[in-house]
Amino acid sequence: PKGLEYLAQVDQLLIKQKVEALEAFTGFETNNKYEILNSLGQRIFHAVEDTCCCTRNCCGASRPFDMKILNNQNHEVIHLSRPLRCSSCWCPCCLQKVTVEAPPGKVAGYVCQSWSLCKPRMRIENAEGETVLRIKGPCCQLNICGDIEFDVYAPDEETYVGRVTKQWSGLGKELFTDADNFGISFPLDLDVNVKATLLGAVFLLDFMFFENNTKKDDKMKHDHH
Repeated sequence: PKGLEYLAQVDQLLIKQKVEALEAFTGFETNNKYEILNSLGQRIFHAVEDTCCCTRNCCGASRPFDMKILNNQNHEVIHLSRPLRCSSCWCPCCLQKVTVEAPPGKVAGYVCQSWSLCKPRMRIENAEGETVLRIKGPCCQLNICGDIEFDVYAPDEETYVGRVTKQWSGLGKELFTDADNFGISFPLDLDVNVKATLLGAVFLLDFMFFENNTKKDDKMKHDHH
């Protein structure tokens, strides 16, 4: 797909959240922004959440969102959309789903939460709805646990193919911010549509498991100091 040519050349990405000063010091939710870097630290894409202020502050991490992923020429190459779903993991009808379009208007795949009592589980589906990858996460998703790893498997759930890692920066760097950094690795020859969909999974993981957790941790750190 046009705009995804660069994804064919990489087997890992770093996703860094950019935190606005207003949000860091007032707790007022601003649009999430991210930089997507290659292994050399060069920016290849950037992402901007396209959600209204009221929705961000009233719905929190369970809010519906549209995420635009743009190249360095500011052309949108990937579009992510998630409808509003409550965040209860006890009800199968509340399971999360993100549609990944690349380019916008053409479905590349879907990120679907699988029902699970403890460990987070997701499916990466192609445009036809067939499962092409599975993601298994740990029971603990708190920042105090250090690096948090979500393993990526083939559909058989036995063949390991990659990993999504939430990187814990340490107390000093995260004292006044709730910035989330993720690393993602996958086979170099993985279909670019699947790579784009796996990238979409990182944003869903961030919203589902870290948007609230990190804010709670930061408030505790701030109160302590």
